[in-house]
Amino acid sequence: MAGTGKVSPLAPAAFPALPVISGVTFSAVAAGVKYTGRTDVMLAQCVLGTTIAGTFTRSATRSAPVLDCQAKLGEASDAGAAILVNSGNSNAFTGRNGQAATDAIVEATAAATGIPASRVFTASTGVIGEPLPFERITSKLTELHQSLSPDAIGDAAHAIMTTDTYPKGASATCLIGGKTVNIAGIAKGSGMIAPDMATMLVYIFTDAQVDQPTLQGMTTKCCNATFNCITVDSDTSTSDSLLVAATGASGVDASEDPKFEAALHDVMLDLAHQVVRDGEGATKFVEVTVTGAEDEASARIHGLSIANSPLVKTAIAGEDPNWGRVVMALGKSGAAADRDKLSIWFGDVLVAEDGWVSPNYVEADAAAHMKSDHIHIRVDCGIGSGSSTVWTCDLTHGYIEINADYRS
Repeated sequence: MAGTGKVSPLAPAAFPALPVISGVTFSAVAAGVKYTGRTDVMLAQCVLGTTIAGTFTRSATRSAPVLDCQAKLGEASDAGAAILVNSGNSNAFTGRNGQAATDAIVEATAAATGIPASRVFTASTGVIGEPLPFERITSKLTELHQSLSPDAIGDAAHAIMTTDTYPKGASATCLIGGKTVNIAGIAKGSGMIAPDMATMLVYIFTDAQVDQPTLQGMTTKCCNATFNCITVDSDTSTSDSLLVAATGASGVDASEDPKFEAALHDVMLDLAHQVVRDGEGATKFVEVTVTGAEDEASARIHGLSIANSPLVKTAIAGEDPNWGRVVMALGKSGAAADRDKLSIWFGDVLVAEDGWVSPNYVEADAAAHMKSDHIHIRVDCGIGSGSSTVWTCDLTHGYIEINADYRS
């Protein structure tokens, strides 16, 4: 579970100063779910009238908490809401024990907060296949409830970390009708990251007033353009969950304002990039842009094929401008391509054009770009107008070290 103990070289300098979101309070404790003395459970409690939207993994082996949240999402209610998350154990692939543990946590959270069980959303992240010692969590709920604070979102971000090397937070503000609306979010994710409707655990809070169907539409759209465009290792978790809570405490209706959706997108993109920058063993942040594809869907398929290729990712780790591996990854993707119309750039360096190495290509120029900690690979397919950008990281020996010791 624990990572290497080293903070990613791509990490931000510090956890950001996030705005207080009116209508939501946070707390976190060390419950000893897996490790003694490690903060591993968070609680967020939202006021009456909060709307909840979300997206979840489509894994066929998704966990009991994911299934429970999916069943509750979209239910009309004027009640408040609570979000309870533990790290250390994913409560996945645990048979009937998984549902029993989820039910026990939901019921205990409802009793402690006074919020109906139908409005309690839980998540668990960590090792798969081990029964969750839920009593360690439920025994802490009184303490969690009594220590709720509007400015403890940073503690919550720490509590949901697994192999993460740093807590992840992002925020945005926008003016609607002359009034300020705030958005703040936290995320965890480092390995087992691949886009499949949602990735990792992500919790975003806003004081805007947004009706549930509109909030759900915005959430899905923004997720597709951000979290569903990242990959660390091509593996989709059993526990991936993303929730957006709109408390409405600002009194500002943002349902029809495009500025709010743009701000929500910005928060998601910031968090998504932070997850990639914390990819297990990562030393390079990689942006892959595909243009000239048959359509947008094809461009994304091509981009993800390049971003997920172990050969491409290890070449990047070795700072090798091996454009042949990019050609290979694009050719195997299954989306339409014409070999003789491809053009490839590493940074600003045109490597190949018209299906062949560029006559002006100087490998030393491309090699210089590969030494950067931010790599940009661009491919133009030359057959259409579809475009897409995805983000990934390199694949280093550090990834093996972290995952070989994951259950120890």
